[in-house]
Amino acid sequence: MQFAIILLLVAIVTSLGQALAAMASGPGQSAGMARALTMRISLSLGLFVLLFVGYHFGWIEPHKAF
Repeated sequence: MQFAIILLLVAIVTSLGQALAAMASGPGQSAGMARALTMRISLSLGLFVLLFVGYHFGWIEPHKAF
């Protein structure tokens, strides 16, 4: 479970980097930037759902601070 979470976080950061590179390339790359940002949103939603499902089935548990 931890591997999947870390993999999704890395994919989200990579997608954000691709959007930044497309934005820096100029106005002709707006389709690439939109595609990368759409992928980032999809990955973020997938991570959110994975965390909720993992908590529901007991695969992950919150830590108590005190």
